[in-house]
Formats: sequence, structure tokens, C-alpha cells
Amino acid sequence: MKKVIAIFSLLSVVAVPAFGASELSKINAQIKQTEQQNKKLEERVKTSERDVAKTKKDLVRVADRVSSLEEQRSAMAKKIEDLDRQRDKISAEMDKNRERIADAAAGVLFVAAHPSFDSADMQSYVLTSAVLSGAANRFEDEIEKANQQIAELEKIRNARAVEKEKLDRTAKKYGKEKNQLDKLLRTRSAQNEKLKNEHSALQKKLRELSARAKSISELSAGVGSSEMSSDARFSRRKLNLPVRGRVVVRFGEKTALGLVSDGWRVRTRGDALVMAPADGVVKFADSFRGFGRVVIMSHKNGYNTVMTNLGDIAVMLEQEVLAGEPIGRMNPDKPEMYLEVRRGDKAVDPARLFKEE
Repeated sequence: MKKVIAIFSLLSVVAVPAFGASELSKINAQIKQTEQQNKKLEERVKTSERDVAKTKKDLVRVADRVSSLEEQRSAMAKKIEDLDRQRDKISAEMDKNRERIADAAAGVLFVAAHPSFDSADMQSYVLTSAVLSGAANRFEDEIEKANQQIAELEKIRNARAVEKEKLDRTAKKYGKEKNQLDKLLRTRSAQNEKLKNEHSALQKKLRELSARAKSISELSAGVGSSEMSSDARFSRRKLNLPVRGRVVVRFGEKTALGLVSDGWRVRTRGDALVMAPADGVVKFADSFRGFGRVVIMSHKNGYNTVMTNLGDIAVMLEQEVLAGEPIGRMNPDKPEMYLEVRRGDKAVDPARLFKEE
């Protein structure tokens, strides 16, 4: 645009004799109009960039709240299930105890109905007394056990009521946060429409790479990474895992197939929210054989992170994302992420970068 204005300005200086005053005024008017249009365009670009930046920040904040609420609700639901199992177990024991109490009571009643206190037969007297005493003691023990079970059952019922109340209280809050997250994701999707159109050729190229790659490591190496630097640190502080869960296989341990793991396997909830572990650029977002849907991100200092077994992907190629920004959800049928970190062509122990839950 500056070059065009410069050319117009040059023409206005050297071409006065050829065009005359009226032509020159027309050119100057066109230049002024072009400058005004350019200024408006720049303002729209700035506004759009501010809107995108705000959306991304809002996504990070809301995604963290949604993920935290999902984790809390899952824990509460599990606690309620455990309490229900305890309640059912005690109820079953109480049913059995009723039978034992009935047997003990029948024993007491039988002995009481058939006393033998004949002094001529002292042995029968002692036996009757012992049986009656034993039956009475057994009856008392069973009654005491029943009272304890009733008290324990009452505790479980109260605890379940408390957890259910907590779960119900979070339902409205979770629904509101989830709706806001979905709205923000739709907004980001609309903002990325231009990016999507510009990268269709790149998507085709990466699909070809995916078809050729024999392993997830080859795929990660093939998409490239950020420029290597002398600073091998990924972050000054340990990062949050991209998904909430429990590490079940660590770097260097053998997998179920007997292979040495180049990353972590993280057991998650089905449909758990997946978030970017750090600021970076999406380098791959598609399916890869044996690993479900995969997202590979490039970060500073030459690092790549590989995240597998996603059910849905909410980002696209070459999209810049912030740490904590949602990038998808786990596959409900296979809730276990394989998380690999690479720097250049080497796998890095995620323990150096990530803190466990």
C-alpha cells in the first residue's frame, strides 16, 4: 500500500504538465480515499485481533473451570456409587442377621418351652441351663450387631444425601460454564474460518505424511518443530498435564506389548476436556493409525508435544493456542492418552516438564 501511495505521489510531481490541474486533483482525491480505506481496514484488523485474543483468554479461563467442575462431579458421582454399594452390602447383611436373630429367638423360646429342672437328673438341668444361657447370649450379640448395622446404614444414608446435594448444587453452575465454553468454541471456530481456508493444501500434505509415517515418533519428526535454541528448558515451572488423569505408564517403563515407552500413558475420564499444555502452534490435528485422533503442538526451544486418543479435535493446523486453551476431548471408548514430548529428534521424559495430578 505504501508503494502505491509513493508511486501516486511521484506521478503527482512529475506528471503535472501531462495531466493538468484537474487530473492531478483527481489523483490526489484517489490517494486520500485509498488512505482512508486503508486506515479503516487496519482498524478492523486490529479490532479482529483484539477479539481473537480476548476469545482465547476467555477460553483458557472457562476451560479450566469446566475441567475442574467435571473432575469434581465425577468424584462426587463415584463417591455416591461407593456409598450405594456399602448401603446394599449392609442391607444384605442385615437381612442375613434377621434370619440369625430369628434362629436365636427360636432357640430361646424352645428351651424356655421345654425346661428340665428335675433334681433327680442334674445332668439334664445343667445342659438345659447352658443351652438357655448360650441362646440368650447369642440373641443379645445378634441384636447388638443389628443395632450397629442400623447406625452404620444411617451414616451412609446421611453421607449420600450430602454428596447428592453437592452434585445437584454444581449441576446448574456446570451447565452455565459448559454453555459458555461451547459458545466461545463456536466463536473461535468462526474466527478461524479464514485460517481453515488458507491451509487446505497443508492439510493434504500432512495426510500424505501420516500415510507414510510408521510410528508416532516419525510423524512428530515429520511435522517439524520450533527453532532449536541453547535454552533446553520448556518452561521455568512445571506444566499442568493436558488432561486431568492418572499416569499409569511412565517414560522408560515397558508397555503391555513389552516395548519401552517414550512417553506417559495417562488414564482419564471418558470425554475429558483436553487443553494445550503450553503456548504453541498446532502442527498436526487428524487421525493416525492405532492412536485415534492426534494433536501435535510445536512449542518454544524446539519442543513438540504429542497427544493421542482424542475423540474430538477443536483446533486446526497452524492455529496458535495459549496454555490451557481447549483443543478437544478424549475418546469416551478409550480414555487413555499417550503423551509424548520430543525435542528435535529425541524423546524427552515428560517428568522433566509436567507435574502429576
